[in-house]
Amino acid sequence: MPYRPSKQFKKTLIGTGVTCVLAGLNAPAALTFAQDRLHDYRTSRPAYMARYGSWEIMDVPSQFQTNAIHAALLRTGKVLLIAGSGNKQEQFDAGTFSTILWDPADNTFQRVPTPEDLFCAGHAQLADGKLLVAGGTGRYEVLDGDVTKAGGAMRVRNEDPDRPRTLPEGTRFRSPDGQEYRSTAAVLVPRAQKTEDPETGEVTVTASEAQVFVEAEREGPEYVTDKPAQYRVVGLKGKDADNVYGLAEKINLDKQDFQGIRDSFEFDPVAEKYVRVDPMEEARWYPTLVTLPDGRVLSVSGLDEVGEILPGDNEVYDPEAKSWSTAPHRYFPTYPALFLLQGGKLFYSGSNAGYGPADEGRVPGIWDLSANTFQEVGGIKDPDQLETSSSLLLPPAQDQEVMVLGGGGVGESAKSTARTAIVDLTEDNPAYRDGPDLPEPTRYLNSVILPDDTVFTTGGSRDYRGRGDSDILAAQIYDPAAEEFTEAAAPEVGRNYHAEALLLPDGRVATFGSDPLFADKDNTQLGVFEKRIEVYTPPYLHGGRAENRPEVGEGPERLERGAAATFRTPDASRIATARLMRPSAVTHVTDVEQRSVALGVERGSGEVTLSVPEDRSLTPPGWYMLFVTDDEGTPSVAKWVHLP
Repeated sequence: MPYRPSKQFKKTLIGTGVTCVLAGLNAPAALTFAQDRLHDYRTSRPAYMARYGSWEIMDVPSQFQTNAIHAALLRTGKVLLIAGSGNKQEQFDAGTFSTILWDPADNTFQRVPTPEDLFCAGHAQLADGKLLVAGGTGRYEVLDGDVTKAGGAMRVRNEDPDRPRTLPEGTRFRSPDGQEYRSTAAVLVPRAQKTEDPETGEVTVTASEAQVFVEAEREGPEYVTDKPAQYRVVGLKGKDADNVYGLAEKINLDKQDFQGIRDSFEFDPVAEKYVRVDPMEEARWYPTLVTLPDGRVLSVSGLDEVGEILPGDNEVYDPEAKSWSTAPHRYFPTYPALFLLQGGKLFYSGSNAGYGPADEGRVPGIWDLSANTFQEVGGIKDPDQLETSSSLLLPPAQDQEVMVLGGGGVGESAKSTARTAIVDLTEDNPAYRDGPDLPEPTRYLNSVILPDDTVFTTGGSRDYRGRGDSDILAAQIYDPAAEEFTEAAAPEVGRNYHAEALLLPDGRVATFGSDPLFADKDNTQLGVFEKRIEVYTPPYLHGGRAENRPEVGEGPERLERGAAATFRTPDASRIATARLMRPSAVTHVTDVEQRSVALGVERGSGEVTLSVPEDRSLTPPGWYMLFVTDDEGTPSVAKWVHLP
């Protein structure tokens, strides 16, 4: 039969022809419109999508649009989008905190009551499928030049061994010269420690101490002091006044950084609500949480309750006791990328999200928690541009290779790099080697492991927070076996700071957020937070492959390490690989949860038997997506399985 163009094709052709005529009449806007129409036509062709994949912007009703700062895939297949105050101080001041639950299966949404400001918290998947969320925002920053009331850290001491003291928010501290300062939060000061020498009977009392931020009662430079002093607590008298007092090194009008909170919650994906658990020992803003082989969770770094970066005070959460305890001391900048390795050690890739000095804690290395030793790993190019870089444990996890992609200079630096680097952590003295360069220098790149053992990378910007209209509307797919990138379809939505991407159970990739400083090339118009959700469908679900993807049928929900599990499938003869993929919990380009673990595959008649590795450090406890792929690399829809 002769070829007959479709009505849509005719409309596109006619529209393009008309606008091209207008372009010939010196109409730049018409030319741009024509180019956009031609681009839309090209990218919607089946052959194009089969090679590069495709994007779709989801319909998000206005009442569910949110500033997605954090994104986590739950074992129900839904995605938890946490905004908290969403980097909006007016929402923080109003106590308006937001969490949205998105179901990508039918594109439905619901609001979840959010008990505290979880903006810039940390999160990790727990063994039972709950999501641990810890830390967040206690106070917003005040920039240089905007500080009107002198403020600073007040160390509150308690010399009473018989009782702890709680000082409420607004407690006044009076200096020796009569100036008064108010606390911006409540503070609990434990009772003093009393010890007795068993030989002499001599009793020693050691004062306890806690920190709180204070600011002057009134505006003005007369409240500024750089002299260390002891401060009386207004309202306390007699022995109480002697036992409880404040100490401050300096109180000034310098920039005041964000401050963290101690609050911790488990989000229950079945009840779909936050459940409060014991608070952390330290307040944290911008912490990293990483799951350990025994199911406990390590919390590192962050800004504390007075806005100072923690000097290495780490702690561990026990999901059974719902409580925290002290962990080995080691300093990292905020949101460090820490990956659990076979054997239980952690690898710090060097990627981080910013706060901390440029010359401390920036060197990659292997952290042995049991001995608290750190083996530095060198060899990386552009080591001064690891901030806002992306990093991940390459698939399959058994290879123990970590990749770093892009990044930029410390703080508001305009530096960015196209460098990628790979390190093989099975070597005796591992060192980074150069990987293929990105198409252009990129920071805030999101990288997502796919079920076919490739890595999808998307978005980012060349400059800090997209300054100068520098968002990069491009995507690539990295093949670890070939160590090369191939072009992917370009997204429509730019993503920079506060953007996330994660793998969905159907094999697609969802992207969220972006918080540009400015909206134009000249940096004159303030940026607007990006609330659209855009979803990428990889080439392996185009060209008729989605209709013929393999299936994982009936089989055990609970898997055992070092054992085999059999699943029914009509596609046994063509199943080539099987992967356990841990669901993501991502923020600030930091996703230390995602990993893809290879399973042994034995094909039978109408069934496939899969072998699970025994090492708990390779498969930390929790829920995983089980994907099988055929010999063309087409993945199944994931089946959720549990490793206790």
